Amino acid sequence: MRYLQQSRLTGGVTKLKETDLYPPVKKLLEDQGYEVKSEVGAADVMAVRGAEPPVIVELKTGFTLSLFHQAIERLAITDAVYVAVPRGKGRPFLSSLKGNKKLCRRLGLGLITVRPDDGFCEIHLDPGPYAPRKNNAKTTRLLREFAHRIGDPNLGGSTRTTIVTAYRQDAMRIAAWLAGNGAAKASDVAKATGVPRARTIMADDHYGWFEKVERGIYRLSPKGEQAAGELPPS
Repeated sequence: MRYLQQSRLTGGVTKLKETDLYPPVKKLLEDQGYEVKSEVGAADVMAVRGAEPPVIVELKTGFTLSLFHQAIERLAITDAVYVAVPRGKGRPFLSSLKGNKKLCRRLGLGLITVRPDDGFCEIHLDPGPYAPRKNNAKTTRLLREFAHRIGDPNLGGSTRTTIVTAYRQDAMRIAAWLAGNGAAKASDVAKATGVPRARTIMADDHYGWFEKVERGIYRLSPKGEQAAGELPPS
């Protein structure tokens, strides 16, 4: 449901505080026929228009956990709850805006930004119930990776470490076999290791472990020989 339309307030400030956000947001609401008052109970901004449900806006100088906690609390009063923050510049803000817009959508909140130089209010999202759309392709890829991965070789929450995927496990099995058997036909490698995609893995050479000797025949590269010597026992 769309509650508000865009609004502009001229003569804004160069850097906004929470109190600086109020005049532009108040004008945004008043231009659409709302009576607006601030600090009503726990609400930063409350607006009423006739018999409609009230609109509540929570003001903050940036996206914070506290802002979302407060906005969620206001959902006990009305479904029309917005968060309002100053609009920043550059990629970091746009990235933050994108992520927090998704969060607002999931929480059923609206999102407004206020431009510091002229007080322009942009409504990025209106409040509304969240109806998630499943990405079947992503689900299929995750289930395939889960099924093909052998054991549980990674530690949950790891950062700055190489994640052992099913693909990497297959490449490790191929490298270990080539280390003990030397150059071989891709079909023989696939049969011996139980890795049907052995030819593709060696041809793509994602890790730099394999070298093509001639058509259909592969061996370990010097990097692959080193990697094979460091592989854990299978």
